[in-house]
Amino acid sequence: MDGNAAPRATGEGTTRTRLDRGRGALGPALELVHTDRAPTRAVLTAELGVTRATAGAVAAELEALGLIRVDAHPGAAAGSQGRPSHRLELAEDGPVALAAQVHADGWRAALVGLGGRIVATAPGCETVDADPAKVLGSVVDAGAELLHDTGRRCVGAGLAVPSAVAEPDGLALNPLHLAWPAGAPVREIFAERVRAAGIGGPAFAANDVNLAALAEHRHGAGRGSRDLLCVATGHRGVGGALVLDGRLHSGSSGLALEVGHLTVNPEGRPCHCGSRGCLDVEADPLAFLTAAGRDPGPEVSLLKQSDDLVRTQYADPSVRTAAEALIDRLGLGLAGLVNILNPDRIILGGLHRTLLDADPERLRAVVADRSLWGQSGGVPILACTLNHNSLVGAAELAWQPVLDDPLAALA
Repeated sequence: MDGNAAPRATGEGTTRTRLDRGRGALGPALELVHTDRAPTRAVLTAELGVTRATAGAVAAELEALGLIRVDAHPGAAAGSQGRPSHRLELAEDGPVALAAQVHADGWRAALVGLGGRIVATAPGCETVDADPAKVLGSVVDAGAELLHDTGRRCVGAGLAVPSAVAEPDGLALNPLHLAWPAGAPVREIFAERVRAAGIGGPAFAANDVNLAALAEHRHGAGRGSRDLLCVATGHRGVGGALVLDGRLHSGSSGLALEVGHLTVNPEGRPCHCGSRGCLDVEADPLAFLTAAGRDPGPEVSLLKQSDDLVRTQYADPSVRTAAEALIDRLGLGLAGLVNILNPDRIILGGLHRTLLDADPERLRAVVADRSLWGQSGGVPILACTLNHNSLVGAAELAWQPVLDDPLAALA
């Protein structure tokens, strides 16, 4: 008999008793598998601090819910000793979350399974209407079509927007790079469209960089970090996010870490916030293209134009000078944040990731020179690793109720 399995002689009643005792462990167990921290039942047992029998009952219940798969016939690895442990894997055909993202150069929709795995994507759109209801209706329609085509069960929907999203009402306070009105009730509109489309589960909305940080912390470059700082520039503007003690920190009303409005060049460009020389206008793709003397074209997004320019023409003196200027401004902003927040890791996304790849030592030197950590050993500065991390993060919002209580969420 497998040493990890519940003894058959105990009967169904005892197995049910073990599950009842471990019911509170269902959510933590699922999160461990979801974040790839429990590849086997033995690891799950150790991480949860329960008996092997209870861990087995918990894994069996998660499998019955269609969330994971338990290897029924584990094989021993070459050279290993002792009984092999049952491997735990996420169910490939399990439920999905509908994830949507809107940005200055279009929108996209996708279905995302547990583990941050993108199952299907819609073609998307390269224009954003000035009416948020029209845009979000189109996004949800695209997601509903994906659900119909794949036949997947949906646990909920999440939306990433390029704006601070105020709590508790889900208002997009500053969609500066969209033509949307300030204070648009994006969560309410999104939820209404989700309900009208017959998509099951709750609907959520949050800032795109916050969601990128959440996704990277669970599945990407931020995994294992306790206090994680994420700074990114996408198509326009600069955003930031903070994970504290493993949880996304959004402040008292969802507006924490608006890093785009840190002043890094007092004599610089006017910013939408009323100040001058903010990161938002001094370290985004438009600022880079302007500094490099390039006229932004309409053919592709500003982000792609900037990334391509750095990667293919970095030897051009005008491109290198522009890149160095942005690196110095970004480093100045990061140094101030490091002095205030003392993170154990920094991750950079969008154009900032490309600039880090182009000249990592320059950026790290600027941050070290301007912050206290330069005298105390340093903090790692890494590139984000997930493709479409804001989409994956939007899905994490919808998955969270399932991670909190799988039985209640899937009842």
